[in-house]
Amino acid sequence: MDALDNCGCGEPEKYKLGHIIKGLNGAFGKKFMACGMAVGLDEVTLMHGWIMGYLHHNRDRAVYQKTIESDFNIRRSTVTAILQLMEKKGYIRRSAVEGDARLKQISLTDQGMDTAVRTKAMIDDMESSILEGIAPDKLAVFYEVAQQLMENMDR
Repeated sequence: MDALDNCGCGEPEKYKLGHIIKGLNGAFGKKFMACGMAVGLDEVTLMHGWIMGYLHHNRDRAVYQKTIESDFNIRRSTVTAILQLMEKKGYIRRSAVEGDARLKQISLTDQGMDTAVRTKAMIDDMESSILEGIAPDKLAVFYEVAQQLMENMDR
């Protein structure tokens, strides 16, 4: 039985958007962890990878915890726990901002920069294999629909 065919609730699951999104997220996470282990990045979680990639991409501007909360659409308590662990693992540093001791700028350490670059390469390879056999026009429709879903949920 296909994972998208039945959710156990008696209805064909291919019509249950939330189940499909959850399934894709779980499958992507499993693939990320398997690929990470294969290239020696087994301590990097999917969220750590996304945040390090984000910090690497935005390394020329100030990034704060609030920025991550809003851009990743996650709660402050969740971001706090993630950043504390990333700091403990040596991927990031949090620096006090002059004029506001409560505000902490987040940046990658050298170890974090190296890990971000390695993780990005791994994700690029992983995405290439995941997208294999999908026509560009179908992928464009998927991105368009996904964007519309995000906009609808933000309302």
